[in-house]
Amino acid sequence: MAGVFDIDLETEDVSDAEVCLNVQKEEVELTSECVNRDSERVGPDFFELLTVLGKGAYGKVFQVRKVQGAMSGKIFAMKVLRKAKIVCNAKDTAHTRAEREILETVRHPFIVDLLYAFQTGGKLYLILEYLSGGELFMQLEKEGIFMEDTACFYLGEIILALGHLHSNGIIYRDLKPENVMLNHQGHIKLTDFGLCKESIHDGSVTHTFCGTIEYMAPEILTRSGHNRAVDWWSLGALMFDMMTGSPPFTAENRKKTIDKILKCKLNLPPYLTIDAKDLIKKVCNMLTHTDFMLVRHPFFKQIKWDELLNMRVEPPYKPQLQSDEDVSQFDTRFTRQTPVDSPDDASLGQSGELTFAGFTYVAPSVLDSLKEGFSFEPRMRPVRRHNSSPHTPNSPLTFSPAGPFKSNIDGEPGLFSPTSLPIASSPESLENGSARGAETCVPCQPWQVNLFKLFRRGFGTE
Repeated sequence: MAGVFDIDLETEDVSDAEVCLNVQKEEVELTSECVNRDSERVGPDFFELLTVLGKGAYGKVFQVRKVQGAMSGKIFAMKVLRKAKIVCNAKDTAHTRAEREILETVRHPFIVDLLYAFQTGGKLYLILEYLSGGELFMQLEKEGIFMEDTACFYLGEIILALGHLHSNGIIYRDLKPENVMLNHQGHIKLTDFGLCKESIHDGSVTHTFCGTIEYMAPEILTRSGHNRAVDWWSLGALMFDMMTGSPPFTAENRKKTIDKILKCKLNLPPYLTIDAKDLIKKVCNMLTHTDFMLVRHPFFKQIKWDELLNMRVEPPYKPQLQSDEDVSQFDTRFTRQTPVDSPDDASLGQSGELTFAGFTYVAPSVLDSLKEGFSFEPRMRPVRRHNSSPHTPNSPLTFSPAGPFKSNIDGEPGLFSPTSLPIASSPESLENGSARGAETCVPCQPWQVNLFKLFRRGFGTE
């Protein structure tokens, strides 16, 4: 797909007595090849397999080192999915596409970053930031239970991540300790977006039965239709797990676990504080978890949300790591395995390949590092331009190839473009776009704006 733009390469100053006789123009055809000529075309050969980090029904997750191109030598996590297993089920295909799309469009301090996405004939590859702190599940296994101040810290960061997803019409639907990772500093990052659902705004519901039983909200289990409130129910189950050692409802099989979630009363241990008990009851109550305002609950009274968002609060636990390649925080059942990316010998045919058209992706942060020192400068003599010239581009031209993977969420500003809103000391100053001093004005990211908007209404259903 190409677009032709008429770009004025030379405009002279003219007065009433002067006539501009020669204006040179050049037609430039914008194609993905010329616009993205500095972008990397990466593949499996660009990465050295180091360690197996995890394994699932559709593929594996490896620790890898980039050995070519930009960021050479840096450590990443590489998620490898088999196309043949995914395309057998329409829902699995939709979930895979949604995960890739969400990872591209959503940027937040507590959500894992996607750096690259590419594919071969039979596999899909997602190159993600390596989170050396491992799963929150592993830390919870070591500690048994968390003290309330520790749980409060982790729950606060999770709330900010979920709130950002919800503000973009995305429900997570798979909150559990295994999907909450820690970075090298001890801050959380949500991972695994395969069960997310997009375009769930006020009044919208979906009916897919998905998630992990012990953390699934009642309305998912009954298939009565659910919205973003199910994430708050899961948060309550996770909170209970953190402070008691297990989810609130468990049994020897799936059916009995579901029956307990739907029918049994929540039993809270006596050692929990009044605020902790009240919060768990409210978010795990089928009748009230849809409209509860989390950030204002007394359990979080010690949290300064703006400092937490900007990672200025010291985590209660910092992983003890020896190097960037350290995998000591991961399950040895996987790390002891020999890392092998099995041969890619599958072929899906033309219809199968069209399913994953547009999957390839390079993060803007990578493109920025590639384009340092590069600028498009046509051969021309220096001229002055009028700011009002209709031929003078006022902003860089952008190119977005058409395809099934959209480039950003509808209605959301470019996630790597600063807004005009400053970081200020109060929600009101952020929302109104004012600042107390010009010297403190800095670009504000969309996730920062969303936080302070949510301060006023809480994170419940609007």
